Amino acid sequence: MKTWGQTARVYLERRVVVILVLGFSSGLPLLLVYSTLSAWLLEEGVSKTMIGLFSWASIAYAFKFLWSPVVDRTPLPVLTRVFGQRRGWLLFSQGAVIAAILGLGSSDPGTDLGGVAFWVLVLAFASATQDIVIDAYRIESLDEDQLGAGAGNYVLGYRIAMLAAGGGALIVADAAGWAAAYGLMAVLMGIGVAAVLASPEPERRQLLQSIEGDHRVVAFVERNAHLPEFLKRVGARLVEAVVCPFSDFMRRPHWLVVLLFIAFYKYGDALLGVMANPFYLEIGFSKTEIGVISKGYGVVMTVIGGLIGGIAVARYGILPALLWCGVGQAASNLVFAAQAAIGASVPMLAVTISVENLTGGMATAAFVAYLSSLCNVAYTATQYALLSSLMAFARTIFASGGGWLADNVDWVSYFAITTVAAVPGLLILLWLMRQAPAADKGEPP
Repeated sequence: MKTWGQTARVYLERRVVVILVLGFSSGLPLLLVYSTLSAWLLEEGVSKTMIGLFSWASIAYAFKFLWSPVVDRTPLPVLTRVFGQRRGWLLFSQGAVIAAILGLGSSDPGTDLGGVAFWVLVLAFASATQDIVIDAYRIESLDEDQLGAGAGNYVLGYRIAMLAAGGGALIVADAAGWAAAYGLMAVLMGIGVAAVLASPEPERRQLLQSIEGDHRVVAFVERNAHLPEFLKRVGARLVEAVVCPFSDFMRRPHWLVVLLFIAFYKYGDALLGVMANPFYLEIGFSKTEIGVISKGYGVVMTVIGGLIGGIAVARYGILPALLWCGVGQAASNLVFAAQAAIGASVPMLAVTISVENLTGGMATAAFVAYLSSLCNVAYTATQYALLSSLMAFARTIFASGGGWLADNVDWVSYFAITTVAAVPGLLILLWLMRQAPAADKGEPP
């Protein structure tokens, strides 16, 4: 068996390094439509109610699976011919992101809130589209033994971008204004564009499943030979881009159990995350203490956790890494229970946030590698968008009950319950490990 050092060298491989840069490109737009934008709107005198309504732009990330079939299978004029399907769509979406950032930065929330809303929507949808393509590119360009390191590098790049678009943008805005801050973010997007231009188009392998899908398209055309040519083309494209990816996934053994696992793996983490800041404030920490420690220790530990998670996947396999990282993620909730018992101790807060972010980063890297392993490379964009949207939707639904629970129990009990909430996902994982041992080698169960 390779040593940890030998396994860690996978992070230096060219294709894995490219994923680091694309992770940065993916993470940069997020805060520009969330907290950074909220700070700008508040400074311009926009009401908190209206600022809250701007969060609806995030619907693009939750429902990106709806247009992922178009991204997966539809060629773009000129771009696809010159750069290929993945790189062409990446350059198109990155260009749209840059244009939207510049448009948003040149808007004036004080006099034209409608214009701001327009550019926020464009940015959100362009960013979600970029995420679809980056996920597909990552899965198709990496070998099975590189999926964990790719996930770790993706998390690292994403976190670096969030620091740039969060604290970095605020610093620039304070010194030179919001237009300069958003302009700089548009320039930083050029890093991702350069990575795409310098990288090859991933090979899209023609697997048995995709050949069967092609047969379905032919069968559809033959059954509907009486239809006008335009309707036959549209119908064939829908079968190819929408029906085939979903039917392919549902033909897999235990696919319903896999979906349940995806929904439940981060259940305890979701309940913790939604009430973490109210918990910190209620037991007596200042916003400055929370911000400094979470943005300092927290970010560093998340990055380290992501890298460790990637190495664990490469060394032990996806499912064993998921199990041990998931156990660590669940156990970290008990550190919050200890924090609640101790009270507002800043050294303990550093330990609490460090442990939570470390284990969360590890579990996230392993989970991203797992979702990637489930995708048929013939339908990568569509299937990964569906799986990641399910994960986000389940996390939102599960987290919504956290406030009610916190209102009805003390904080020690709350975090003990959130630890127990992580158990169903781990039990489902143990069942999958017994039923589908091939999955720990990166193969779909």
